[in-house]
Amino acid sequence: MQYLKQAVAGAQILFVAFGAMVLVPLLTGLNPAMALLGAGIGTLLFQLLTGRKVPIFLGSSFAFIAPIIYSIQEWGMGGTMFGLFAAGFMYFVFAALVKWRGLDAVHKLLPPVVIGPVIMVIGLSVAAVAGQMAMGQAGGEQKYDYVQSLMLSGFTFAVTVVIAVFGSRMMKLVPILIGVTSGYLLAWMLGMVDTANVAAAKWFAVPEFHKPEINWQAALFMLPVAIAPAIEHIGGVLAVGKVTGEDYAADPGLHRTLAGDGLGVCVAGLIGGPPVTTYGEVTGAVMLTKNSNPVIMTWAAVFAICMAFFGKFNAFLSSIPLPVMGGVMILLFGTIASLGLKTLIDAQVDLMKPKNLVIVSSVLTTGVGGMLVKVGNVSFAGVGLCAILAIVLNLVLPDEKIVR
Repeated sequence: MQYLKQAVAGAQILFVAFGAMVLVPLLTGLNPAMALLGAGIGTLLFQLLTGRKVPIFLGSSFAFIAPIIYSIQEWGMGGTMFGLFAAGFMYFVFAALVKWRGLDAVHKLLPPVVIGPVIMVIGLSVAAVAGQMAMGQAGGEQKYDYVQSLMLSGFTFAVTVVIAVFGSRMMKLVPILIGVTSGYLLAWMLGMVDTANVAAAKWFAVPEFHKPEINWQAALFMLPVAIAPAIEHIGGVLAVGKVTGEDYAADPGLHRTLAGDGLGVCVAGLIGGPPVTTYGEVTGAVMLTKNSNPVIMTWAAVFAICMAFFGKFNAFLSSIPLPVMGGVMILLFGTIASLGLKTLIDAQVDLMKPKNLVIVSSVLTTGVGGMLVKVGNVSFAGVGLCAILAIVLNLVLPDEKIVR
């Protein structure tokens, strides 16, 4: 009976994390089955390195959406996989830094004035993609009827917003899942869903694996992208500690949790899934259910791995029309940008100080403006470029106001 209760609790955790977890591969063109497999394996590896002491489930990271889209266009799937694999090593760098100098060293290197605008760029850099998908467009082509697309994306957006604002505490944990489900049902009634592939798919199917290709440009591009989710991981661990009343920064230690997350990122990228990170939705579920036993995360991970081999289900995910995803993205990417703004506000960053104003302004312009910097055969753009710029400016510019 105890195992049954834990299994049910694990299934509930997977349900809470599911909508956001499969959304990333659907938006980036990756295989949803690999996202499930990567999240499951990543969570189990995290538990292995932390002695199964922290009630955390690792799901697809939204921070990598824009970089993955750009990388696939620039270096293909194989090079992107290698880049995502390499991104995991940034977590090991932070883990070593925390072990060596403590958490203060990380905060000194990456203060809110650096992290805030970088997170804003992560959301805003793919804003155009959200608009195109909401209009039924992909790659500059009109894939769905324009009027129907606007109606469908508007409906999906409205349902998601209503659930997020007025829903019950449990419903507020899964607004994306409810919004996408509602949009899919409307699309099906409008005849915009092609179910032929779902009918033809096998019940059991081994996910298609892509072979990674060593590409150091993709690796250098992805490494700085991992800065924001690595910092997010630290916040997530501290947040779940507040919920459970445990000090996970001391036991098993932030260096171990960072290393566990980094190992999960490496493995997820290597098999063709999006990098994984801690999920606030799961922390909310732990707080709501008062069940903080890490074993339930093990069950959630096992269920995620099993679902990766559920052929018809993955075919169903691939049948979701573009406008449905676009309606969710309009809210989602703006929310990510808002979190970056919240980071600046919570830390009371004074933009009247020249140093802070220069960092925030430069990061937003280079990140959203599509600037590309090439050094030989290596190129930096988007989130990676603005993250490096923010770190350098923060280290070089003086904190004091310039006296004239």
